[in-house]
Amino acid sequence: MTKILIVGGVAGGASAAARARRLSESAQIIMFERGNFVSFANCGLPYHIGGDIKDRSKLLLQTPDSFLARFNVDVRVMNEVTGIDRQNKTVTVKNLLDGSEYNENYDFLLLSPGAAPVIPPIPGIDNPLTHSLRNIPDMDRIIDTIRMNKPEHATVIGGGFIGLEMMEAFHQLGIKTTLIEMANQVMTPVDREMAGFVHAEIREKGIDLRLGVALEAVEFMPNVSVASQDAGEPVAHQHLEGELKLSLNNGEQLTTDLLIMAVGVRPETTLAAEAGLKVGELGGIWTNAQMQTSDPSIFAVGDAVETQNFVTGQPSLVPLAGPANRQGRMAADNMLGRSETYQGTQGTAICKVFDLAVASTGTNEKQLQREGIGYEKVFVHAASHAGYYPGAEIVSFKMLFDPQSGKIFGAQAVGRDGIDKRIDVMAVAQRAGMTVEQLQHLELTYAPPYGSAKDVINQAAFVASNIIKGDATPIHFDEIDHLTDDQILLDVRNPGELENIGYLEGAVNIPVDQLRQRINELPKDKEIVVYCAVGLRGNVAYRQLVNNGFKARNLIGGYRTYQFANA
Repeated sequence: MTKILIVGGVAGGASAAARARRLSESAQIIMFERGNFVSFANCGLPYHIGGDIKDRSKLLLQTPDSFLARFNVDVRVMNEVTGIDRQNKTVTVKNLLDGSEYNENYDFLLLSPGAAPVIPPIPGIDNPLTHSLRNIPDMDRIIDTIRMNKPEHATVIGGGFIGLEMMEAFHQLGIKTTLIEMANQVMTPVDREMAGFVHAEIREKGIDLRLGVALEAVEFMPNVSVASQDAGEPVAHQHLEGELKLSLNNGEQLTTDLLIMAVGVRPETTLAAEAGLKVGELGGIWTNAQMQTSDPSIFAVGDAVETQNFVTGQPSLVPLAGPANRQGRMAADNMLGRSETYQGTQGTAICKVFDLAVASTGTNEKQLQREGIGYEKVFVHAASHAGYYPGAEIVSFKMLFDPQSGKIFGAQAVGRDGIDKRIDVMAVAQRAGMTVEQLQHLELTYAPPYGSAKDVINQAAFVASNIIKGDATPIHFDEIDHLTDDQILLDVRNPGELENIGYLEGAVNIPVDQLRQRINELPKDKEIVVYCAVGLRGNVAYRQLVNNGFKARNLIGGYRTYQFANA
């Protein structure tokens, strides 16, 4: 009889336990969880705080009793595995309720410890009004603080998934909110110009967004005496009314009633490292494609492990539930004699930010530059469904690709409708090894309420293919502010658009429908840099110019991309 021990529940551990039981009725499966909850929807925690998910019990996916009833898995909550004896194949377990310790032997051990919030060593950060959000008890503490202290202002540090979701939760609760992000953008899986749409949405909702600044110090100013609280309880866990004075690295100060630290997560590798298991260069547990650690009897999955980046082949840390679930399933297969291999992580992800969705798959421009990989990019702004049917919204779409082979490196999209659909299609296309040339031939559903006869993805593929074939010579938004005297800007929009939307300084305005008649107004000894609203009319004008012997380039994504990139 095979004996499997699993350290940690939630996505990876719970998936492995359920899969192992489905494959073997005779295996003995024990799952240890140091917290109270073995399987909960941690991605749903901010939405319960904000009130979207009303019923707290909906977050509890499985209990020890339900796991036992359905899968015959011995789930031991409040039991922490504190050590691994690899030679004797045993673990040491501490019962956190009574402090007792015991040993348990194994044939296979699965580590699914997850990742812990990063709390920087900031002076004053350990106080009763500062929280992070990883699990149900964290969520309960935040809700208790809101209920008891009734904050008028909250501050969120970090503009990743949790930070953005907590910002929105506070806004829904009517709490004025400041979002502080050390980088020059939120949502780092997308590039800066795509994040610009998110920045505009955040500010439009009245959030005080501060980019490029960091928290340096926190001072807790209680309204009531600490001495009047329960003397036996640590200060950081008492409910004290008061406020926090935040000092930022730009010299500014900010007073707030509640602080959320959401600067990122770090893999939980202590147990693995102390057992002598190999830790990767990024700080996650090293695994092979079978999800085995450097000890073949010990597997590891989820947020704690390094996996191979699907595009670059380099090690990556991607704390997402989808990969964790698949890894848990595969580890169970391999522990029970099968041979499954994990095929790398694309990092496909989406985040709701008020009325916007922002999503990505594959690598972004920053990663490609860091790896020294040559690439080209296209931007398309098109309707989510037929523009003449009510409710169409703009999908702003970016695709990164190899200009020689047409290999898809990554895609990003922002908008109010149809974002998940486009990025899901791109994730499948990339996983299948399709090229941008093949993307042109994708046959996607079309009816006016749902799509367009030329979908956003088809359009992006057309633009990319034009560049690869030499039918288009691109110029990008980040080159526009560095033009030389040998280049001239041509705005081919209608004059009214310039007044209402804005324009690039120094541009000559000839509407595209007048260009044939007025083409002689342009100099042939200079390169004509054409732009329109989103790049479509610009391409029509560009083709007219090159067919008439002019040297020209078209601004990919048009003025809309430039505008939001520089917002």
